[in-house]
Amino acid sequence: MSASAGTGVFVLSLMSIPICYLFNSFIYNNSAEAFLFAGCSTVLILAISARFMLKKKAPEDPLFYVYAVYAFLSVVNLIIGLEQDNIIDGFMTFYLKEADPHINTAHGHMISYWDGCVHYLMYLLMIAAITWGDSYRAIGLYWVGSFLMRATVYILGNAVGKYGTHVGPLFIFHMLYISVSVWACFRIFSQPSTRDMQSTNDQRTGLLGRPLDLLFIIFLIPTLAFCVFRGLVRNSGKICPMPRQWQNHLPTKECLYVKLFVFEVALDCSSKWCQDYTQQYEPYLKDPSAYPKVQMLVSMLYSGPYYIITLYGLLVPGCEWMPDLTLVHSGALAQAQFSHIGASLHTRTPFSYRVPADSQPVFLLVNVLYSLVPQALCYRCCTQPAFFLRPATEKKNE
Repeated sequence: MSASAGTGVFVLSLMSIPICYLFNSFIYNNSAEAFLFAGCSTVLILAISARFMLKKKAPEDPLFYVYAVYAFLSVVNLIIGLEQDNIIDGFMTFYLKEADPHINTAHGHMISYWDGCVHYLMYLLMIAAITWGDSYRAIGLYWVGSFLMRATVYILGNAVGKYGTHVGPLFIFHMLYISVSVWACFRIFSQPSTRDMQSTNDQRTGLLGRPLDLLFIIFLIPTLAFCVFRGLVRNSGKICPMPRQWQNHLPTKECLYVKLFVFEVALDCSSKWCQDYTQQYEPYLKDPSAYPKVQMLVSMLYSGPYYIITLYGLLVPGCEWMPDLTLVHSGALAQAQFSHIGASLHTRTPFSYRVPADSQPVFLLVNVLYSLVPQALCYRCCTQPAFFLRPATEKKNE
C-alpha cells in the first residue's frame, strides 16, 4: 500500500489549525453567511483531500479511519490546551467560553496536552503501521490502557465532582467518542500477537538467576504499598451529590447504594501519616473537582490487583498474558501520572491545593519513580518474553 494515505492523514490533521481559527473568527464576527460558507468549504476540502489520498488503494482496516478522525481531534485538543495557558489566542476562544466547565480545570488542561501530544503520536504510528501492513497491536494496547484510564476518571469525576450538574450536549458527544473507542479496544484485543512463540531455557532459571526480575519484585512491593496508601489518604473535600434528574431514574435502594459506593467515595483515613502526606506533599487530593480523588481510587482498585498479579507472573513461568497486561497498565499509569503531576503543579489549581514549593522535589521524585517502574517492567516483558511463554508440549496437550 502506498504511503500517501498515512501522509494524507497527517496533513489533514494539521488542517485543524486554520479551521479552528476561521471558525472562531466567524463566530465572533456574528456572520452566519460566512460561517456557513466556511463550514461547507471545509467539508468539501476534506472530502476532496480524502478522495485524493485514497485514490490508489483505500485501507481495509476500519480503525484507519477512526484514528484519522482522532488525529484531527488531537490537534484540536492541543490547540485548546495552548489557548488555555495563553500561549496562543483566537483559535478556540468561543469553545472555551461555551464548553463544559471541566475543560477549564487543571485536569482538563493535562488531558488536552496528553491527547494532543502522546495520543496524537500513537495515532500517527498506528496509521503508519496500517498503511504499511505492519502490526500495531503493541502500540494499540498501550493506547487502550491510556484511553480507559482517561475515560473512567473523566466520567466518574464529572459525575461526583462540583461540575456534576453541568452536563451539556458536549458530554453526549464525548460519550459517542467513548463508545467508538471501546469498539476500537475490542478490535485491538482481537488482533493476533506477533511475538515469537518459541520458549527457551529461561523458564528453568530460578529467580536468583534473573537479577532484573528480582529487582522488579523488590520495587513492586513498595509500589503496591504506595498505591494503596495514596488511595486511602484522607480526602476531606465534600463531593457533589447525585443530580436530582439522575435520582428519578433509580429505585430508592439502588439510588442509596450508588450514593454510598460512588458519590461519597472519599475514603477517610484517620492516620496521622495520611493527613501529613496530604497537607505537605499532595494537597491536590482535596481539590473539589473530584478528579484527583477518583484518580487515586481508580488507581488503587486497578493498579493494586495488577501489582499482585504481576508478582505472580514474575515468579511462575508460562504466564503468556504478562506482556499484554503490562502494556495496558503502563499506558494507563502513564496517562494517570501525567495528569496528576501536571494538575498538582498547574496554576489553574487553586494555590491552597498546589504542591508547596519546598515539597516539590520529594513529590516529583516519588511520583516519577512510581511512573517509571511499570514502564521499565513493560519494556522488559515485551522485549524479552521468553520466560512468559509456555512450552510447545503443553500447547499440544491442550
